[in-house]
Amino acid sequence: MISVKDIFLINKNPYTISSYKMPEQLHLPDYKEHFNIKYEEELNPSQIEAVTSLDGPMLVIAGAGSGKTRTLTYRVARLVEKGISPAAILLLTFTRKASMEMLTRATKLLDNRCERVSGGTFHSFSNSMLRRYASYIGFDNKYTILDRVDAESLIGMIRKELALGSKKRAFPRKQTLGNIFSRSVNKALSVEDVVYDDYPHFTHIIEDILILFDMYKNRKAEHNFFDYDDLLVYFHLLLKNHPDIRDRISSSYKYIMVDEYQDTNHIQAGILYLLTSANKNVMVVGDDSQSIYAFRGANFKNIIDFPKMFPETRIITLEENYRSGQPILDLTNVIIDRAAEKYSKKLFTRKPGGSTPVIIGTRSENSQSRFVVEKILQLNKSGISLSRIAVLFRAGFHSFDLEIELAREQIPFIKVGGFKFIESAHIKDVLAHLRVIYNPYDRISWYRILLLLNKIGPKTAQDIYEAISSEKSGYSGIFTIKHKAGRSQGIDRLKEFFSTIDLRPMSVAEMGETVLNYYAPILKDKYDDHPKRARDLEHLLTIMQRYDNLEQFLTDMALEPPNTSIDDTFSADSPDDDRLVLSTVHSAKGLEWHTVFIIWALDGRFPSIHALNSEEELEEELRLMYVAATRAKENLVFAYPNQIYDRSSGMTLSRPSRFLDMIPGNILEKYYVD
Repeated sequence: MISVKDIFLINKNPYTISSYKMPEQLHLPDYKEHFNIKYEEELNPSQIEAVTSLDGPMLVIAGAGSGKTRTLTYRVARLVEKGISPAAILLLTFTRKASMEMLTRATKLLDNRCERVSGGTFHSFSNSMLRRYASYIGFDNKYTILDRVDAESLIGMIRKELALGSKKRAFPRKQTLGNIFSRSVNKALSVEDVVYDDYPHFTHIIEDILILFDMYKNRKAEHNFFDYDDLLVYFHLLLKNHPDIRDRISSSYKYIMVDEYQDTNHIQAGILYLLTSANKNVMVVGDDSQSIYAFRGANFKNIIDFPKMFPETRIITLEENYRSGQPILDLTNVIIDRAAEKYSKKLFTRKPGGSTPVIIGTRSENSQSRFVVEKILQLNKSGISLSRIAVLFRAGFHSFDLEIELAREQIPFIKVGGFKFIESAHIKDVLAHLRVIYNPYDRISWYRILLLLNKIGPKTAQDIYEAISSEKSGYSGIFTIKHKAGRSQGIDRLKEFFSTIDLRPMSVAEMGETVLNYYAPILKDKYDDHPKRARDLEHLLTIMQRYDNLEQFLTDMALEPPNTSIDDTFSADSPDDDRLVLSTVHSAKGLEWHTVFIIWALDGRFPSIHALNSEEELEEELRLMYVAATRAKENLVFAYPNQIYDRSSGMTLSRPSRFLDMIPGNILEKYYVD
């Protein structure tokens, strides 16, 4: 078996750097200058090197938990303390909050001069420049910025003008079109490529989509509208086509820093290159191992190819971790070293303690849920508050079964990422059919079912319900309904559905299967992202398999539904709100907890079965697993259910994630529970 040492030696990346530099190997600056901040006492050697090496291009690979924000904050203070004008320093981050936090910290470290450093996002900086120079590219400086809702409204108006939505064949809704157009810009792909890659079920209407896209661009130009993506596109165009303006802007910023560089897209990398045409004093900070936002347009190659873009790049690695125990870092080092393309690093800590990570195989999804709940209760009883524990998962629907068990045990939780299960329209549609089977006189559920059918509006739905109700024959009353021409297809399919239900006694899961078969064409017609929603419904079916009677299932969905509490943002350390955290891995990035459970660590679920045919997607899934594992401080537990049937592929999934398979037992302990 190949050893961990051997694995670390196998790396052909031309930008590989040493995994750890001892302090005496580092080139440290001469401290003859006097500085009020004692940098050498407050930073580790690698951080000092990043903070005090000011000139020329620099790439800082900041490993998980290695003090990235601290390093940027101290570098801002160092530049100002050295006498650089704050107006000549630009700090670009991915949120306004992040830049404000860093500049506030720098101000506390030094003085109020740090408040005058230019800080913000790529979008806000592009906007500030375009407000001055928009006329150079043919726009009025008083352009209007369309937010996402405004942009979708404009797309919807054009869609209606073209009468595309009135055709018999399905056409993307305005939200989907907005996603397609935005992804095209952010990933530097043609609209055709985005449709073929991400929405192949719309390739037959690609010409109409392109016509609408052209009209959208023209309408924005006519009315002096910029959407969010335009801010980047037109600022890049300004810098590229107007050397005089580019030199003016570039010369005014002597030092530029960029945070989370692994999350930049193609256009942002181009903007940075042009911004540094006069001065090459640019430092980008990021971690290629935490590049997990390709679906938003992030380009992993930006951080990998930075030394190619700036040939004199100095590479510094921050490897000392201040978050996790060494046993957790030993595992995460092995996980990420399996990446084909990376900057090699080996995280270490001086922090004592930490337990060896474990992976637990379970008999079923429900046994996985019960195992996790049991361990959470034990941890809580031992003094670990719920807010210091997190359960992470690849996709939002992976926690549905767990949420039911948590509700049963009255364990409060907050869920971040994914969607509201019980409030999702497609889930509510399916439950409405089941509720009518259970209670044939459920007015609300009948209305929902009937309004799904073509050419049936609220008045007709009301008439049909009243006719069914007056028959007093349960849902069989639907068979006596007379309908007008044009409505026959939908009503006839509904009658056929209920006749199937009546054929023989069915289990709860069989009823669910019958509903899904009936609902599939409606789902496809109603939602542009129907493949994703279909997978959600398949998971609902696995939950139904646990129930012996329909009443109990519907009661649990009503009183203790999965995802009863969800917020977009939260504080993991809030002492006044002691709730367990459930989160998608994407939403957990940048956060940390005492104990982390990663559920559904099953090959075909994490990584997703849809990523197995793409090396690029599989690499991102590996990085996603790395991000999940590096959230843990003291305890890290993986769990996966065994013998899970995947309907989309027809395969039975039973292996632990390939990212965790074959890892030695002294690094990852393995157990199986019923």
